Amino acid sequence: MLRAGIVGLPNVGKSTLFNALTRTRKAEAANYPFCTIEPNVGVVTVPDERLTPLAKLAKSATIVPAAIEVVDIAGLVKGASKGEGLGNKFLQHIREVDAIIEVVRCFEDRDVVHVAGRLDPVADIETIQTELVLADIETVSRAKEKAEKVAKGGDKDAQAAVSVGGKLLAHLDTGRRALTLELPADEAAAARRFFLLTSKPMLFAANVAEGDLHRAGELPAVLAVRRYAEEHVGTEAVAVSAQIESELAELPEEQAREYLARLGVTESGVGSLIRSAYHLLGLRTFLTAGDKEARAWTIHAGDTAPAAAGVIHSDFEKGFIKAETVSYADLAASGSMAAAREKGLVRQEGRDYVVRDGDVILFKFNV
Repeated sequence: MLRAGIVGLPNVGKSTLFNALTRTRKAEAANYPFCTIEPNVGVVTVPDERLTPLAKLAKSATIVPAAIEVVDIAGLVKGASKGEGLGNKFLQHIREVDAIIEVVRCFEDRDVVHVAGRLDPVADIETIQTELVLADIETVSRAKEKAEKVAKGGDKDAQAAVSVGGKLLAHLDTGRRALTLELPADEAAAARRFFLLTSKPMLFAANVAEGDLHRAGELPAVLAVRRYAEEHVGTEAVAVSAQIESELAELPEEQAREYLARLGVTESGVGSLIRSAYHLLGLRTFLTAGDKEARAWTIHAGDTAPAAAGVIHSDFEKGFIKAETVSYADLAASGSMAAAREKGLVRQEGRDYVVRDGDVILFKFNV
């Protein structure tokens, strides 16, 4: 299961958001820096509005959504790359995740200490970026130095590492993330072997006050985060209220919807955040449905039908014959698999078929 790490400065709402995402109280949330030391890990289900109608259509007894793992990583501070605030340990925790969700404080609260003493979301983002970039510069410098010694003997891999390392250092020295450096495919493959912090895909969670969620899209702080995310990282920012999420986590589903309606919003923001993280990791979903369960299965974008079959069971991939496939939209509009077949909407796909998000599939195999 792929992992998304939740990072940010201390006291921005990371642990509160983690608890809400995972519906647990595993992460301590307190009004002082470093109340999280060791990372907390939880599993988050991916909201999918297709599953309930699919289960009704197939008369499935249970529903099993897709899931990803999230990790609550302790707050970074200025100087983390040099060990400040136990920074080296925390940076290592970031190195172990597949993608980053950076929580950015977009709320004023005199009772919650801000490590910089003032609210400035873009400055907060740049503080963390600087520490990650500095850590990566050190990583690349050390690796390049080792590669240079080996490259003298004519080793081609080492020579490639030296060349790409030089390009990475020049890029990182400008304060930019490795992720934004455009490289040809062979050099990009060499760059991945450096395992850099700033090469990980990321998105931002703009954490707003409870009373501001209904107008989050108008808040100057949120607009600044979204503008920065798009212009400097090429990603998105999702507005959430960690405080609201923590309250919703305690309520039954119907009461949670009523609570949100009173606040003037239809979705709290966390659903959008989870879906965005799922796609950020390059993940897609195909569906299966039977009398026992309707289930969302996780694959990587670009996976073929045999690879998707292997997610269910390795025997399915080994003995793959074909995939009986219909899009969820076509199936839902038809009302049943039989009706979809009559309309010619059910396809028989072979080994080269690239599975699409929302495909409903029945695999044929022979072991």
